[in-house]
Amino acid sequence: MENAYQPELWRDAYVVLGTAAAGLIGLLFVVISIHLDEISNNRVYRIRARNNLFYLFVMVVEATLVLIPQLMRVLGIEIAVVGMCLLMLHGRNLYAFAYKNRDIGSSGGFQAYTALRFIISDLLAIAGGVLLIESSNWGLYVMTASYIVFLGSVILNAWLIMLGVGQSGKTAKAG
Repeated sequence: MENAYQPELWRDAYVVLGTAAAGLIGLLFVVISIHLDEISNNRVYRIRARNNLFYLFVMVVEATLVLIPQLMRVLGIEIAVVGMCLLMLHGRNLYAFAYKNRDIGSSGGFQAYTALRFIISDLLAIAGGVLLIESSNWGLYVMTASYIVFLGSVILNAWLIMLGVGQSGKTAKAG
């Protein structure tokens, strides 16, 4: 295989990944609207819900970038830039919730490993972008691994929101 960036080989995978992210955006909107009071009254859940919507949108954009016919190096630059921007955001979130505002982070069940999963995904995206810039056959494989880790992290984050809302609902009913 002389060049792994052959759009026809990656098309189906990124159509599925982009569609999954777009479908999850719709589901997240439904869940947020059903539990709007609980989420809007808890700062951490509100931030998580907003971030999850943003992350899913970024995933749709990344899938679109892979599907757009373009030079492998241009795709690599785009993916690396997105990864670096997300790394700065997740680094800031780790600092804000784990060190600066521990009381806010603990009220929503924030733990450092939550941010670390996102940071690992960001580093994989940057590495995948660099490999694509260097015309390496491994670039999209690393990028896809990043995408899957990121998607799993977003799903787990959504699950933690639902657990927290469910627990606060039980507490409200008991009171």
